[in-house]
Amino acid sequence: MPQKDSLTGIELEFDSGIIPPPYSHVYRISLDWSKGNLHAKLDLHYTDREELSEAEILEEGFTLSDDYSFDGELNPVWIKAVQQKTESVKWSGKSMDDGGIIVKLSENGQEGKVKIPADQEGWQLFGQDLIQAIYETSQKEAPLTVHYREVSTDKIEDCEITVHFSDRSVIFKHEDENRSINWEYTVQLMKLIFTPDYNYEFAKEEPGKKRGSYIECGDGYWHELGKGVVNIDPANDVVSKIKERFRDLLG
Repeated sequence: MPQKDSLTGIELEFDSGIIPPPYSHVYRISLDWSKGNLHAKLDLHYTDREELSEAEILEEGFTLSDDYSFDGELNPVWIKAVQQKTESVKWSGKSMDDGGIIVKLSENGQEGKVKIPADQEGWQLFGQDLIQAIYETSQKEAPLTVHYREVSTDKIEDCEITVHFSDRSVIFKHEDENRSINWEYTVQLMKLIFTPDYNYEFAKEEPGKKRGSYIECGDGYWHELGKGVVNIDPANDVVSKIKERFRDLLG
């Protein structure tokens, strides 16, 4: 395990494995803060697309130019995030025959050996967070904003959460109030929000006005929780958990 002060960089390399095109992809992210600023590089490439027609790629919601490269600076707040991630990492002795993520740590400017983190899911999510930070920093994508509406018998309450991956900050807006909320709390909330099944047959372009709870996840379509948003696993009532979290935020 590297010492916090000696860690000066990290490289993540991901291969989606047996996932078919147009989803199959590989990427390499390298971060280096040995000279003070946080320098980042990303090379993202979608694989085996020559097997598909242009129409098949577009039908899945992709474009014909989804590969992406970046070479520039990221907000140094990510240095602490990497340090925290590596402090508790456990390495695996398994091979990576079916895809996954591998890690190389740099200490005092010297690149280390390739290692395989045991928590593949956690590290792959971390890699996605870094890619999103790069997309926002380069203005390829805007920060994610989730809108929520709670309609009761006597009032309508609207709020929104904007997640800035570029600097790991979250802004909660309700009426005339803007306040920062905890990053890790928001990450867990976003996991909940994107867990249920969203049925677009019931989606609307405007939020509901009848009693209920409504959510819009950044694509312009409003869904009613419990009707257009339903639990995938009956034993795990995620929809209720989403409502509870927003009620807590609304106070």
